[in-house]
Amino acid sequence: MPPALRTDRDFRGYGGQPPNLPWPNGARLALSIVVNVEEGAELSIGQGDERNESVYEVEEEVTGVGDLCMESHFEYGPRAGWPRIRAILKRYGVSATVNASGRAVALSPWLAQQAVADGHEVAARGWRSERHAEMGEAQEREAIALAVAAITDAIGTPPVGWQTRSATSINTRRLLKEHGGFLYDSNAYNDDIPYMVEVGSEGHLVLPSAFDTNDMRFQRGGGFVFGEDFARYCIDAFDRLYDEGAVTPRMMSVVVHPRIIGRPGRIVGLERFLAHAASRSGVWFARRDAIARHWLSALGRR
Repeated sequence: MPPALRTDRDFRGYGGQPPNLPWPNGARLALSIVVNVEEGAELSIGQGDERNESVYEVEEEVTGVGDLCMESHFEYGPRAGWPRIRAILKRYGVSATVNASGRAVALSPWLAQQAVADGHEVAARGWRSERHAEMGEAQEREAIALAVAAITDAIGTPPVGWQTRSATSINTRRLLKEHGGFLYDSNAYNDDIPYMVEVGSEGHLVLPSAFDTNDMRFQRGGGFVFGEDFARYCIDAFDRLYDEGAVTPRMMSVVVHPRIIGRPGRIVGLERFLAHAASRSGVWFARRDAIARHWLSALGRR
């Protein structure tokens, strides 16, 4: 007898026939630039955590004592990488989503405040920079509450978007609904447009994210070496989605981290990609909360 198979996974999605819900002003493509701010939320014995982060520009874990080398790699993001990203987003008039871990915001509230001043969204990325898959329900509920509180304290309003770093848990969406205030989550990588799921008896919006158009591929084994690698890959993805958007509107996520793309040898990759995207008509550079509100409104859900 074959083993019992799960039946709750959705491999079909829209079945090749997604809803034709036009973007504002007839745009072909909603382009979401996401800046993941994790610096200060990385696991660190010096910060009181149980272990140190082991993946940064190299892969090495220092055990038993604080790792000042690793911490300095992460500190580069707010100190030098964020100002470069911020300037480029301003230059191209891009409204982005700053996806921030709560502890990173608690340690650098000025960064979240600058993002809001520039017109960006600040969404939540957990409390520490860690996956939620193995968390117990009480622990995960606390992590959500801590992240929301830190962001609210820094910018005066709670986040409406959520994305767990790495793997989410089977409880995450239900806990987000129970906490209240969230329009969407980005804990999926399985489509090129938003979609609804049922959480309990309520609908919940998912804005899929991406691991491929993501600067984490500069890390070991990821395939990106030069800034041009990032630009070329993202441009190819953009061009394909833009062409498909002539028939049915599409969404693209480009994800960056201040400590990674913010390095001087890599930042040109983001700049070249944005120059390419900005040269095309029919592109909506959109915050994820704006995409969520538009999609829900088009569906008559809000």
